[in-house]
Amino acid sequence: MNCENALLLIINPGSTSTKISVFRGRKCLFTESVFHDAPQLLAFPTVNDQVPFRTAVTLKLLAAHGIDITDIDAIAGRGGCACSQPEGVMLIDRKLAEDTAADKGGSDHAAKLGVLTAWRLGTEFHKPMYTMNPTNLDELCDCARVTGIAGLYRRAQSHALNQKAVARLHAEKIGRRYEDCNFIVSHIDGGITVSAHARGKMIDGTEGAGGDGPFTPTRIGSIPVIELLNYLETHTIAEVRAMCSRSGGLVSHFGTSDSDAVHHRVEQGDPKAALIWQAMIYQTGKAIGAMATVLCGRVDGILLTGGLLRFDDIVSGIRERCGFIAPIFSYPGELEQETLAAGVSDVLSGKAAVRRYTGTPVFSGFDWDR
Repeated sequence: MNCENALLLIINPGSTSTKISVFRGRKCLFTESVFHDAPQLLAFPTVNDQVPFRTAVTLKLLAAHGIDITDIDAIAGRGGCACSQPEGVMLIDRKLAEDTAADKGGSDHAAKLGVLTAWRLGTEFHKPMYTMNPTNLDELCDCARVTGIAGLYRRAQSHALNQKAVARLHAEKIGRRYEDCNFIVSHIDGGITVSAHARGKMIDGTEGAGGDGPFTPTRIGSIPVIELLNYLETHTIAEVRAMCSRSGGLVSHFGTSDSDAVHHRVEQGDPKAALIWQAMIYQTGKAIGAMATVLCGRVDGILLTGGLLRFDDIVSGIRERCGFIAPIFSYPGELEQETLAAGVSDVLSGKAAVRRYTGTPVFSGFDWDR
């Protein structure tokens, strides 16, 4: 294998889609995404049960582009749900796959399917497997961890792969180093997370798949605890867990995670759709404002990214509410495919070191907890 020109399969499952790419080194040969509406995915009792389905989707997309899995040199999958990890490329081994499946990181999110699908294909076809900057990449400052319940801590859980990539790209565009900038980055798609980046570290952020931050096409967002307890009097814990990452938000309100369908209702003057849609934008702006206080108002830019930026009213709504904080920049879509490919390419060519999964979280409590 020519490491500079290795054929790389990139697998990126999300809460509403499966996106795959094939790269020759850093050059993208193709990228294709398949949308999955919430009712289709909710037919699977757990996220883990989706692995055969997501594997079949991946192989079908490869075949449609005339590529056989045996021709692939290495596989990279978007990660999450194992123990929290530091920044960088990590080898997918049995321990990482097992901890991902077991949700050792304390969340159950579709991003885990990148690791699990890569593990299934890599072990079957004897290919090296990697992941990078998982959803629970942990660089939180201590104040961000503490809650009002002793021993219960907030976790890092965001679109870290894309958010850090967009932050680095924007810093480069303005002629600065990411490590010298303060940014607020919001990924807005099937899931929405907002994070504060201070001099190269993601020091705070909404716990997207954990019932925190804005509600989204598939997630409930932040809800007052007492109201949630009242809700649990007539609903199960399992139902609420599913709503945190799969069946909340637009799915709860409209029975679908299809943002285009909901936005069409907005355009047709549907008052319910208009209010729910505007509330989602409102809550996203509210979270951005909170991150401005984390950075003490010293914000070099607010960076918006993700698939829902195809709707102009999302960008304009956030600009109206948050434009006084800092300049706002829009990066529609996401940089996850090329970031994974570049990271793995650098590892294969010896330009970067690969990490090994330890099974130990970045943070496991303060000294007084022991």
